[in-house]
Amino acid sequence: MKVINKIVWITGASSGIGEAVAKELFSHGATLILSAPDREILEEIRKRYDAVEKGRCHIMPFDITRPDEIRKVVSEIKQLLPRVDILINNAGVSQRSYAVDTLVEVDRRLFEINFFGAVTLTKAILPWMIANGSGHIVVMSSMAGKYGFRMRTAYSAAKHALNGFFESLRAELHGQNIRVTIVCPGRINTDLSLRALTGNGTEHGVMDKNQEHGVPVARCARIIRRSIEHNRKEVFIGKSETFLLVIKRICPPLYYLIVNRASPT
Repeated sequence: MKVINKIVWITGASSGIGEAVAKELFSHGATLILSAPDREILEEIRKRYDAVEKGRCHIMPFDITRPDEIRKVVSEIKQLLPRVDILINNAGVSQRSYAVDTLVEVDRRLFEINFFGAVTLTKAILPWMIANGSGHIVVMSSMAGKYGFRMRTAYSAAKHALNGFFESLRAELHGQNIRVTIVCPGRINTDLSLRALTGNGTEHGVMDKNQEHGVPVARCARIIRRSIEHNRKEVFIGKSETFLLVIKRICPPLYYLIVNRASPT
């Protein structure tokens, strides 16, 4: 389905892929609900959209790790708008630390943000979509959700969990006119590595070379928009890292050789 005149809720919308997808969808006629923890950043983004067409961008700041805030914001959106056509679970944080150096508390935080946040929000909005008779749920997984990689242990585990949950959810929703798209980006040129968590929970604060030379974020956003419109079930976005999926299947020894030698940053 085309995104024009659709109401789209995007989490993690203040930067990176979320901000780029919002821009792409707005330019194709969607009405936006943008969420992230920082209200001031969201206000600035809304001002830019209001300058183009006022009233087609709403902001709902909240903490994705707080179920009480999720329930509150869903209730507020129900009062504000007639429906949510597309939910894009984009909120997430990466990791740059080896397992042996990572506190279990940090592992848990990576799961709370990357897995349980998306699951809790989806469960909160799903009954409304079912009642309305249609909807599209998009979840931002990762290439790390398809294979393991150094310095990404808990992050990769959370993304693997996302794939399993939303694959199963798609099967459960078969015949109910609710679609599920799993997006697996590889290296995209965003600030993801800057905000990644280290072993003690502090931010990595470094732009990885591989990230810096990744797929342009605007191109990534276009692919995501087209994938939504064409009801793609699973989407892989990246450069050479996408070929590892094929190599792992047809030649596992070569796959392990590449992964063991590849730079984690």
